[in-house]
Amino acid sequence: MKTIPAKKMKFVNEKTLIVAVDIGKVSNQGYGRCPNGEEVKPFEFFNNGEGFKKFWERIWQAKEIYHLEAVVVGFESTGPYGEPLVQFLSKRPVRLVQVNPMHTKRLKELEGNSPEKTDRKDPKVIADIMGLGHALTVIIPEGSAAELRRLTQARERAVQRKTVLWNQLQSLLALLFPEFLQVMKDMKTHSARYLLGHYPTPQEICRLGLEGLTALLKRVSRGKLKGERARAVYEAASESVGLQEGQLAICLEIRELLGAITATEGFIAVVERGMAQGLEQIPYSPFLLSVRGVGKVTVAGLIGEVGDFRKFHTLSEIMKLAGLNLFEISSGQHKGRRHISKRGRPLLRKLLFFAAINMVRQNGLMRPFYQRLVGRGMRRIKALVAVARKLLGILFALVRDHQVYIPDYGKKGTVELEAA
Repeated sequence: MKTIPAKKMKFVNEKTLIVAVDIGKVSNQGYGRCPNGEEVKPFEFFNNGEGFKKFWERIWQAKEIYHLEAVVVGFESTGPYGEPLVQFLSKRPVRLVQVNPMHTKRLKELEGNSPEKTDRKDPKVIADIMGLGHALTVIIPEGSAAELRRLTQARERAVQRKTVLWNQLQSLLALLFPEFLQVMKDMKTHSARYLLGHYPTPQEICRLGLEGLTALLKRVSRGKLKGERARAVYEAASESVGLQEGQLAICLEIRELLGAITATEGFIAVVERGMAQGLEQIPYSPFLLSVRGVGKVTVAGLIGEVGDFRKFHTLSEIMKLAGLNLFEISSGQHKGRRHISKRGRPLLRKLLFFAAINMVRQNGLMRPFYQRLVGRGMRRIKALVAVARKLLGILFALVRDHQVYIPDYGKKGTVELEAA
């Protein structure tokens, strides 16, 4: 697929009012600049209805006073605090753009030849960047896409929370029954969790006796764990070097952690069902799901993070959003290596990377491509990034062309869909 570079944004002319906002948790700093250099001096407004109304009246009044035709509002991509303002402005006749915080940081020193950072200086720097055309269009998810974004973020937080809980549980086992992890291998299995919930101490397992433990594990595991495993657990419990003092408190916390893990897993299941339902409302989701190895959770997450694939005109634009666009640092005779920028949405990049891992497994759709890269001497991690880039290019092309994925498409005499 031919790579079409993203064009530099030309949204500022002699009839445009540039408005920059430095977003904060409680209050924001607004600033306006006219084409002739006249300024709307930095002013503070709060993150509430009255503050937003003040901001809107101020910039619209400036537009009328200077007889301008258009308003462009720009801000840094800084977390959740600016989202209410973005939603407020999306319903008004302005164009919204966002500025990379890295650009703001680097351009800041040119303002007064000083690295000084103040709330009144920052919006001026944002306006400078907008005037140069170095800003990105804001894609605001709507309807089902907005729900998918929130569900994806909720699932990500829940998965992180579950990982923390498992780590805490492992730390407690290292105190109470360190040999447990050596004989059960995986404490996340149903059998291991049952033992930890009902017989967490070595002494309780010993009181069961070998025969009782064998019968218990056989019943709980539905015959998967044989007498050898029960014997190993029993012997480990008999010779355990775990702490004898303070066991009641440790057991109490272990049971609490197991309950929290179960509740978190239930929440994740509910979220994933909601993601599957949300996909049914996205008209182009069948095109993305037609790629073998890309599941509903991944597709829902990608749509949630991208906002709307159809609003991107070039592959370069969506690559930048994911932070998968390439760059190099070369000078003179030195030729630098190419790396990804990592300046886009980190969760989008993470989803693509894990999808790439799935697609290079045995019989995976992109395993041959991955093996060719590794065979040429590319490091495995870089090869996986290349697979992620290729996958994003394919998904973008499928939505753009309203097509389902056709395996071995290039071998049938046509051009293979692949990321540049």
